[in-house]
Amino acid sequence: MSRSLVLAGGGMRVAWQAGVLLALEEDGLTFDHVDGTSGGILTAAAHLSGVGAADLCRRWRDVDVRDFGSALPLRDYLRGPWNLPAIGDADGMVQRVMPALGIDVDAVRRSDVAGTFNVVDFVTKACVALDARDVDAPLLAAGMSLPGWVTPLHRDGHVWTDAVWVRDANVAEALRRGADEVWLVWCIGNSPAWRDGPLEQYVHMIEMSAAGALAADLQLAAATGRDFVLHVVHPQLPLPLDPELYLGRVDADSLVQLGYRDARRYLDARTAGGVPHTVASTATPDPPPSARFTERLRGQADGQDVTLDLTVVLPLDGLATAALVAGALTVGDTRSFLADGHVVRGDGTLAYVATTRIDGRLLEVVARRDTVDDPGPDRLRDLDRVHLTVRACDDGASVLDGELRLGGDGLRRLLASVEPVGVRGVLRRADVVRRFLARADALTRPA
Repeated sequence: MSRSLVLAGGGMRVAWQAGVLLALEEDGLTFDHVDGTSGGILTAAAHLSGVGAADLCRRWRDVDVRDFGSALPLRDYLRGPWNLPAIGDADGMVQRVMPALGIDVDAVRRSDVAGTFNVVDFVTKACVALDARDVDAPLLAAGMSLPGWVTPLHRDGHVWTDAVWVRDANVAEALRRGADEVWLVWCIGNSPAWRDGPLEQYVHMIEMSAAGALAADLQLAAATGRDFVLHVVHPQLPLPLDPELYLGRVDADSLVQLGYRDARRYLDARTAGGVPHTVASTATPDPPPSARFTERLRGQADGQDVTLDLTVVLPLDGLATAALVAGALTVGDTRSFLADGHVVRGDGTLAYVATTRIDGRLLEVVARRDTVDDPGPDRLRDLDRVHLTVRACDDGASVLDGELRLGGDGLRRLLASVEPVGVRGVLRRADVVRRFLARADALTRPA
């Protein structure tokens, strides 16, 4: 059986794909062919460079998102807005982002795994699936050079640019290369909600192009009787847009955590037959009004240094159990990611509950916070302490037990990270933050 990995675009959000690759690697999945489009080129090129999934997750933590953009020569800006070739060029991606992710073009060309990268030649209007043996760094960057934002690559009578307006995932190329099983990793989005505003509608246009091209690939396969199994890993909720990374409202590490959680959700429930061959298989529901925030808890457990990073999406109109929790547990030098994360509200307690895998062993992670406010002006101190327990899922044996703390800096980071989800407009966003703070305050009222 031949298996292809198709990595769709998604801008800087493709950090999410690193967490997906880690989960796929955990399940022993290997691929005969890897294809990347737009931002997915980064993931594909890193994989073909021999960068392991865990290493790619770590590398994303060190990427400076500002390196994705680099300025044009001053004379280009002096031409005025109507003659500006783009906002910036691809130098930052070639010189800083790609090396930071471990992308080595020579290794890509030599890879034992077949690879393709999709780039549009504007001269012919053709989307070309470049073979990995024929690429270089400027061509890879051209495949991520979104028109208007990054200048295209002019070379030998061709004008190479991002394929996003033609396709954002090349399932057809995977089938052309003989794939019997296609794993589509989709983070571009496919939301049913139409949003107002230029940024949102710009994203809508990309989603329509991406979904339309995917539909055409699937319909062509059906019309020609091409049989294959399709697996789709996509976000459980729409991912933050690139501006949120630039503004520091979310970071690449949180996206990696979300990717691992979403992939484990699919992997643990998948069937041998995969999913229906329709665009609906990539659909992401519109979330209810929610607050997204991050926590970093540190302390000791059984004499070992422990850090628990959490990314939480908390609906404000439902039960706490509807919350989605992603994260990572670091014990000494070992870092593992969380799956099946949720919130459990008890009598005077609130707990984050999830599973993780360490050395092939499935473990339950419980971080429980006492929400009863003791007498005295120390409400924040009462929320500071979290009791961590880690136990084996098979026999309940204790693996770790200890106390973690949020700390003053951690509290500041938590409050600064609060971001409205599922709402638009200044007033509605402000109301989500207000309601989230009111809920947090209510949790710690005296018993």
